[in-house]
Amino acid sequence: MNRKAGVILGSLVGLLLAVGLFVGGVAVGTLSPQFQLLGSKLAGPVLQAFPAPSDAAPDTSAASTTTQELFGPFWQAWDLIHVRFVDQPVDDTALLRGSIRGMLDALGDEHTAYMDPEQYRQANIGLTGEYEGIGAWVDKDGKYLTIVAPIPGSPAEKAGVKAGDVVIGVDGEDMTGIDPSLVIQRILGPKGTTVLLTVTREGTPDPIDLSVKRDSINIPSVEGRMLDGGFGYVQLLSFGEETTRDLRSALKELLAQEPHGLILDLRGNGGGYLTTAVEVTSEFLAQGVVLTERFGDGRVETYQARAGGLATEIPMVVLVDAGSASASEIVAGSLQDLGRAILVGETTYGKGSVQDWVTLDGDGGAVRVTIARWYTPNERQINEAGLEPDVKVLISEEDFLAGRDPQLDRAVEALRAELGS
Repeated sequence: MNRKAGVILGSLVGLLLAVGLFVGGVAVGTLSPQFQLLGSKLAGPVLQAFPAPSDAAPDTSAASTTTQELFGPFWQAWDLIHVRFVDQPVDDTALLRGSIRGMLDALGDEHTAYMDPEQYRQANIGLTGEYEGIGAWVDKDGKYLTIVAPIPGSPAEKAGVKAGDVVIGVDGEDMTGIDPSLVIQRILGPKGTTVLLTVTREGTPDPIDLSVKRDSINIPSVEGRMLDGGFGYVQLLSFGEETTRDLRSALKELLAQEPHGLILDLRGNGGGYLTTAVEVTSEFLAQGVVLTERFGDGRVETYQARAGGLATEIPMVVLVDAGSASASEIVAGSLQDLGRAILVGETTYGKGSVQDWVTLDGDGGAVRVTIARWYTPNERQINEAGLEPDVKVLISEEDFLAGRDPQLDRAVEALRAELGS
């Protein structure tokens, strides 16, 4: 299958959808059905992994006998529930989904998980297009739902939602101990309605209540403009199917104006497709390694920069923050390791794995499986550590409220210093 259609980086989900689904794709940010998450290298229905119950015709092969013996306790428990459980009849579909979920949980990998049909629908949220919601990328793989980054200009950003906020309450109800996927369902809703989020924030002793009015969210993949002083500025908001095309278009327009330097803004970009990350990096690298993947079977795959990049010589700086995750970290890590650009801002999110999404038969939801870990050109594995910026600049509450951007200002200073030298 096309790797771009099935291989993603991480498992972040965007709270962008409330009414209906759109075109988009799945990514570490998350995307949606346009990207056709159908099939996988892990082919075959999950149900085939379960041997038939004990009353099925036995297979006399040694391997099958071993498997039947292994699943003996499973079917014993299955029969026990159907005979002895107090509330009958039991829901066989729920039991099967719970079995799949428990099997994957037993692997101990927070990014390998089962999604029932509703959770899968939520995960298939578009990186581009217009839809209704609060506009924030979130991580639902931990104990609590965590904000990775509010989307620029979104209701979430306007309400003061910040990267790193941990959602502990929705509309006054305690979300402690509630599955983050269920918390997402509580937050989703139609345009014009309001949701009250109670969050905890590092450095703030007491919980914070944030009232967010849901709205239509329009997310362009790339935005570009010229800054004062003759510097080009490009912001990537996602790594979707059209990102490379949109980036090349923006770069052509900017480079035609002969900028002195270029600022690539990856702040708040929760990631996306692996292939897109390689393509984006290649626009700024004439040659060199973008990343290396290491698989569980010992296989190693190295991705080199592709020829034909439009901005491989111009001085540049990359802006990052705690919301820069996965595909964003691939780009930033490669450019940093190879000395192509310095990073300005904050330590990135730290998402260093690659997932394959497999849809299950019969509207059975999907399985998300970690298939590899990726490394920067200098063999750094950034999972849970992130990338450290070369120049650390924080944005204070006062800066945020006043509309100041000291990180962008410092990036411009860094470019001027480089040009001066």
